[in-house]
Amino acid sequence: MFAFENTYARDLEGLYAHATPRVPAEPSLVLLNTELAAELRLDAATLQERGAAWLSGAELPEGSRPIAQAYAGHQFGHLNPYMGDGRAVLLGELLDRDGHRRDVQLKGAGRTPFSRGGDGKAALGPMLREYLMGEAMHGLGIPTTRALSVVATGEPVYRETPLPGAVLARVAASHLRVGTFEFFAIRRDQESLTRLLGYTLRRHYPQHLEDPAPAVALFRAVRDATARLAAQWMSVGFIHGVLNTDNTTLSGETIDYGPCAFLDAHIPSTVFSSIDRAGRYAYGNQPGILHWNLSRFARALLSLVHEDPEAAVGALQPELDAYLDVYTAERLAAMRPKLGLHRVEAEDEALVDALETLMEEAGADHTLTFRHLSDHLRGTPGRVQHVLGEGARATEWLRLWRARVEADDDRPLEERADAMDRVNPLYIPRNHRIEAALEAAEGGDFGPTHTLLGLFSDPYSPQDGREEYSLPATPEFTSCYRTFCGT
Repeated sequence: MFAFENTYARDLEGLYAHATPRVPAEPSLVLLNTELAAELRLDAATLQERGAAWLSGAELPEGSRPIAQAYAGHQFGHLNPYMGDGRAVLLGELLDRDGHRRDVQLKGAGRTPFSRGGDGKAALGPMLREYLMGEAMHGLGIPTTRALSVVATGEPVYRETPLPGAVLARVAASHLRVGTFEFFAIRRDQESLTRLLGYTLRRHYPQHLEDPAPAVALFRAVRDATARLAAQWMSVGFIHGVLNTDNTTLSGETIDYGPCAFLDAHIPSTVFSSIDRAGRYAYGNQPGILHWNLSRFARALLSLVHEDPEAAVGALQPELDAYLDVYTAERLAAMRPKLGLHRVEAEDEALVDALETLMEEAGADHTLTFRHLSDHLRGTPGRVQHVLGEGARATEWLRLWRARVEADDDRPLEERADAMDRVNPLYIPRNHRIEAALEAAEGGDFGPTHTLLGLFSDPYSPQDGREEYSLPATPEFTSCYRTFCGT
């Protein structure tokens, strides 16, 4: 059933600890991602029958070699030198139907040598959130880890109050992070760093294996993937919430949907995470924070670049400094189609900046503003003027934008509007809808969860009877809304 390979455990001995998932009391399969199962060449019918045991830790699938990976991390800017998988166990790797290597990890599977006094368990609500958010991001075309399943454990997890326990089976291109390199760099473990460099290149960037400066090539590739991911997040209004270096992947995937949320009103200072009291990881700060995280990655790579620290800095600093230009290019590449633009013009950045300023000042809904722009091209400008305001600056921006669209190419405006709707989602994980679904699920009703999953599978097309799911929460809800890590 599971054709597991274990290259991380085989090739990186000493970079992990052996770990055995705890056996839950009464595992029961709550959600199974049949689409993802098919991608992984797994039989969904067999998983429906045996998945509660295999995907909870009750039984180890044949071929698995469970480990907990070691890593460090800068958490809110402060180095934690000893972290690692404190409540997650990597079962092994599968080759999907396209030949890509994917990790399968159990999250909430009990204590590991990195648990640092924690119980290693997870509650149902946070695991469902991760499942929902991963599928939403996948539907939006944004690189992301995904959940293969959620299994209820049949026993409580004790946080502020007792909560139903669960285990999530997370699938990732890998679980390599900036913090993985940090762990060995701060220990000056050159031998482990060298092996880790080779493994990361083989796993994610094999085109750079023969590069004369492989560590610089790896940094450049991770920088570009990170800048692209940041631009995609910003384009859809996603707020990660806990963007530490241990949550910054080397593959360019979104990972760890803890206190994450989506914008309603486009306000860059928006923070929902209960632990982000200073707003370090606010929506508008994310591109800069990822730049800072990359600076930590560069520092961790120094000894792999050159034995002379000054020479190593000289090789990496220009690559780090190029991040802003790369991010700006990726941001405009993400925003042009959202505005119905195809050609690259010098004024595009100013056009995007001016729109976001108008949205911020008006408190316009981030998602629906772009849908209203396509309505403008169809001859109903009232909606976008209502959200941006009737002032002279908004009117002038709309005039400039429309002129830019009309000059861009000769396609009919209706066709251009349809193209915009194919990249501007109608349905996102609205925070109030997510919370309602989680509350219902904790009471045994998974209907709202399945409704959301249906919407997220095609977030661009209107679904009859689901109109209210496109609407933002009330200001009263948003003003007091907080998200939590769930650890």
